[in-house]
Amino acid sequence: MKPEIPNARQEILSDWLTYLESLNPRAISLGLDRVLQVRNLLHLEPGFPIITVGGTNGKGSTCAFLETILNIAGYRVGCYTSPHLLSYNERVHIDCKPVDDAALVRVFQKIEAARHDIPLTYFEYGTLAAMQLFIEAGLNAAILEVGLGGRLDAVNAFDADCAVVTSVDFDHMDYLGNTREQIAFEKAGIFRSGKPAICADTDIPETLSRHATNVGARLVRINYDFGFTPENDQWRYWGRGGRQHTLPYPALRGAYQLQNASAALTALHELREILPVGMGDIRRGLVEVKLPARFQVLPGRPAVILDVAHNPQAAAALSANLAKMGPCRNTFAVFGMLKDKEISGVARFLVPQVNHWLIASIGRERRGATATDVAEELLRAGVPRSAMSGFASPAEAYDQACILATENDRIIVFGSFHTVAGVLRKHGGE
Repeated sequence: MKPEIPNARQEILSDWLTYLESLNPRAISLGLDRVLQVRNLLHLEPGFPIITVGGTNGKGSTCAFLETILNIAGYRVGCYTSPHLLSYNERVHIDCKPVDDAALVRVFQKIEAARHDIPLTYFEYGTLAAMQLFIEAGLNAAILEVGLGGRLDAVNAFDADCAVVTSVDFDHMDYLGNTREQIAFEKAGIFRSGKPAICADTDIPETLSRHATNVGARLVRINYDFGFTPENDQWRYWGRGGRQHTLPYPALRGAYQLQNASAALTALHELREILPVGMGDIRRGLVEVKLPARFQVLPGRPAVILDVAHNPQAAAALSANLAKMGPCRNTFAVFGMLKDKEISGVARFLVPQVNHWLIASIGRERRGATATDVAEELLRAGVPRSAMSGFASPAEAYDQACILATENDRIIVFGSFHTVAGVLRKHGGE
């Protein structure tokens, strides 16, 4: 029996979101049949180019580069990403601004009226809502971030004019497979015949290349068809369209961001005939791009670093970035993860960097792991129990870190969007 929203509260976004969560007992339910049926009932036929971005890590950053540069170039651009940190509205941008509650509620109501008894997940509902808003806004372009995998993800209900796979590594293995080749095949499902298929992973799995060939997509590979060269204060990009010198380093910190920026510039080059951008737009976009919690360093001392790293590949990048920072006496980690993640695999990369682990439960989220669960995984990663403390929430763990850390120490907050969000709220979402 379908859950119902009390009539008096149908205009409140938070109630709609609670309702959407209740519609499907499974948080993740892959498959396109349901979303395609409702898409057709709503007559959602976008008349603008779509850039679809998938990958294990780097999706959000690549979307942010594309969104910022296209907006600066004067285009009306929509961007759909997930998950969010502080508010659901972060997921749906038009002209680089989150849409308001009223707009979301209005399209949720429209989808609810159209879907009849077709079951939709929270993410499928959100994907259709974003596209409804993008079509109504008369956009010049839309950027869609894959939620999970690609082939069976809801955003794949809409054909990409350019597809980007930023990286391929181990995550969501219960859904995508236990090998890199299996995972790559799922991610390559966003490729389309005759359209560019950009891969920014330096070790391209054979299944991804083969699928591009099988569907007739034009595979564009990093280090073969495009790439970058870091320099002291600037960097260079090269691709099929030539070389671009003296580019400013991106506002998003971390050496890996040049890989994401290069993928974004390659996508823009591939779409240059319908979405031309100038070098001035690119330079401004690199400098002005914003995306919280990607090696984000908060102002003040001790240094506080926020990073949503939640899989081994992302943890390795976080560890490498921490190693490049100046020396500090102690590092305190505020750490919490979802229980379906590879907790010990993530922790192993940070063991050399962390002196004390302040473990936060995120059990209120139905996939959240308790501090006790995480502690057992840390033991497997080689962390002594004496270096751990458990807390009921990320906020409580962070409060204790602030008490313990001196000006010469640093605090890192990572492991999940939920963990970082709990700390960001204490800082007013800065």
